[in-house]
Amino acid sequence: MLNLSRRTLVGSAAASIAIPIAAATATRATSALAGKQAAGWYRYKVGTFEITVVTDGIARFRFADDHVTNKSRDEVNAALSGMFMEKDMMTPPYNPIVVNTGSKLVVIDTGTSEANYIQSKGMGGQLLANLAAAGIDAKAIDAVIISHYHGDHVNGLLRADNTLAFPNAEIFVPANEHKFWMDDGEMSRASKGRMEDLFKNNRRVFSGEVVKRLHTYEWGKEIVPGILATGTPGHTPGHTSFVVVSGSDKIFVQSDVTHVPFLFVRNPTWHAFYDQDGAQAEATRRKVYDMLVADQMLVQGFHYPFPGLAHVEKAGMGYRELPVPWNPTI
Repeated sequence: MLNLSRRTLVGSAAASIAIPIAAATATRATSALAGKQAAGWYRYKVGTFEITVVTDGIARFRFADDHVTNKSRDEVNAALSGMFMEKDMMTPPYNPIVVNTGSKLVVIDTGTSEANYIQSKGMGGQLLANLAAAGIDAKAIDAVIISHYHGDHVNGLLRADNTLAFPNAEIFVPANEHKFWMDDGEMSRASKGRMEDLFKNNRRVFSGEVVKRLHTYEWGKEIVPGILATGTPGHTPGHTSFVVVSGSDKIFVQSDVTHVPFLFVRNPTWHAFYDQDGAQAEATRRKVYDMLVADQMLVQGFHYPFPGLAHVEKAGMGYRELPVPWNPTI
């Protein structure tokens, strides 16, 4: 009869390793600790298109009491504990992607910037370094598509010295999003703090050489062949997601329809303070995720754990993300 207990496991383990450890100590090679991860990128196919997910790293911070505006800190911490995650701390990932259509090399969203790489000591702002590691030359990018005007999606348009990160690329932005953030009247009405800072940052980024390469796009139309803009407002007024289609295959690139899935996919009624219109963002989440479930469509999540590729299913009053298993081939 098999009889397992913590005492028997610990005791038997100690007995089995006592002699080998002593014997191995004298012959073990000395090796310096690496102290860093491997470069972060992952590839998969959608039809004939090749998609490369290129991590921009993460952020890590103690979240404010109003991080979820309609739930208490205790409720958020309970959700984190349920996922074996640290209480009081938020660790969002950033996952820009590169779509190689065969004729165009397209970046969707640009991460937090090379300047953030320096400021965060490599925790964030990794996009350019990981692009290079993936064998993608920033100078070869034909187009950059922006989903919305938050810093973790637009700041990477510029290098630390404020030169263009993608010097040969055309830059495509949602028409209604650009109109909102460039409207002096809207800027004059912005609340102090985060909203005011967003207006200032967007005026900084969308100037000079960036503006010279700027094109606006409309919802419901292809931006480049195979990449369709889909309106998903609420997070921002012009927030946009994308359907990437090649042949009979397609994937939904959700941008920030949800933030981290372990909070906002599982609990679609929760309103992140990032969402400019919480009620509209919630309605959009429900609409998008009901569609993903019904169509069994893959989703690529900007704030999902890397590489951010998943199926979704209904779970209770919300949804659950099911990460696609790692595939060693493309």
